[in-house]
Amino acid sequence: MTDHIKLARALLGVSDKTALVDLAQTLIRHGVELIATGGTKAALEAASIPVTAVEQFTGFPEILGGRVKTLHPKIHGGILARRCEPGDQRQMKEHDLVPIDLVVVNFYPFERVVADPNVPLEVAIENIDIGGPALVRAAAKNYSNVVVVVDPTDYPSIIRELNDNDGAISATTRWHLMRKAFARVTAYDSAISNWLGAVGEASSLAETFSIALNRAQMLRYGENPHQIGALYGNFPQIAEQLHGRELSFNNVLDISSAINLMLDFGDYQQAVVAILKHNTPCGVGVGTTLESAWRKALATDPDSPFGGIIITNQRWDLKFAQAVDELFTEILIGPDFAPGVLDFLRKKRNRRIMRFRPEAVSRDELDIKKVVGGLLVQTPDLRIEDAHQARVVTRRSPTEAELRAMNFGIRVCKHLKSNAIAFVAEDRTLAVGGGATSRIDPVYSAREKAARLGVSLVGSVLVSEALFPFADGPTLAAQAGATAIAQPGGSTRDPEVIEAADRYGLAMVFTGVRHFRH
Repeated sequence: MTDHIKLARALLGVSDKTALVDLAQTLIRHGVELIATGGTKAALEAASIPVTAVEQFTGFPEILGGRVKTLHPKIHGGILARRCEPGDQRQMKEHDLVPIDLVVVNFYPFERVVADPNVPLEVAIENIDIGGPALVRAAAKNYSNVVVVVDPTDYPSIIRELNDNDGAISATTRWHLMRKAFARVTAYDSAISNWLGAVGEASSLAETFSIALNRAQMLRYGENPHQIGALYGNFPQIAEQLHGRELSFNNVLDISSAINLMLDFGDYQQAVVAILKHNTPCGVGVGTTLESAWRKALATDPDSPFGGIIITNQRWDLKFAQAVDELFTEILIGPDFAPGVLDFLRKKRNRRIMRFRPEAVSRDELDIKKVVGGLLVQTPDLRIEDAHQARVVTRRSPTEAELRAMNFGIRVCKHLKSNAIAFVAEDRTLAVGGGATSRIDPVYSAREKAARLGVSLVGSVLVSEALFPFADGPTLAAQAGATAIAQPGGSTRDPEVIEAADRYGLAMVFTGVRHFRH
């Protein structure tokens, strides 16, 4: 394979015109002949850039409303011909074909079009590109002789390389662009297959399911140091690392869990601070300041936060940063940081500091879990029940303060591992339990930990992410000092559970929605 190839002829056909003129001007300066499809040609002519229309180059007009324009032997022959293969070169001469050295293509915006839930089928179909992927596959296959570019963000580096190498592109660059091109074709075809596979189905989950993601970065290691790990997708655009060692597999899981928890507090105007360990909330507090919210979150469980994660819904200020600095933590996450805060936090070399962008999260993306021999795919759990709308099943109705505590606890409890419960007040967690094999064990665990730490559960509200199957749940809650319970309901023994709640004067509501988290 030739190390550098000097470009003589380029084919351009793009739906995204970003930086197109800059690239084209550079190509012209290096003596490259430009051939372009209709819309691209018009954009270049508007910038006074000389360009040849595809139909002029092929001697064949665009037909079928533009559906056929580049599907022509003069185009694909010029792209696929091997420069060092005598037979190819002989046929090129026989059929009056000339080589095309650069193909710059991006596809019809199918993904953007079908993002509209009301898009008509015929509109979606018309936005399936045919010629573009064919051109890209041809150019990528012949990367030894042809440069293929599918992403406008690559234009600046291409321009620099052309200027540094007198209009030539290296083999290393061609190899990189070839792999990116095939990945883009795969992603495009996956998007089409997934969307069409769900048309006419009873659910939004298609008959087939394909994933195509770019590797964002290698990780320090996998779940354990002897495992290799990598991160794929747009995670770095959502969580930007500002300081610290490279992320590990577990770090990414923890950060993702923290962000998902904080997104469920998106409607809170007051400061919210959450502390997590191993994907699990161990304390959440709400206050007028981040520092006051932090003190409430930390009081739930002062032991577990060591080496854990701290996330906030507001910009970090110096006073809060100084309070947090007293404790060793692995990862600190905030939407922003006041002047001077990052400088202060960066004094500890090993901690990782992340800025997260809530607006960059696509909350409707599917939830995927690996299982033996396949994938489990489901729609995300975005439900947040309002206790004010829940069904009161006891003689006593909850007070307004108890309802507010229930609403706070529901947001926290859905992020705990099943079986999960949380004793809460309206502005903080008091004790949490989860990840047990029975519904009652987390209640025992939370009560015992609260007692050991001197946290009073008197006047608390108990929230459970799933039903209580027996009367022992409300009995233990009442004995601990709880005054109200929020749970989904639905047990065959609901009457016994309600009777126990009434016996202790508890107010209990059934939300009708469970939040298992395995």
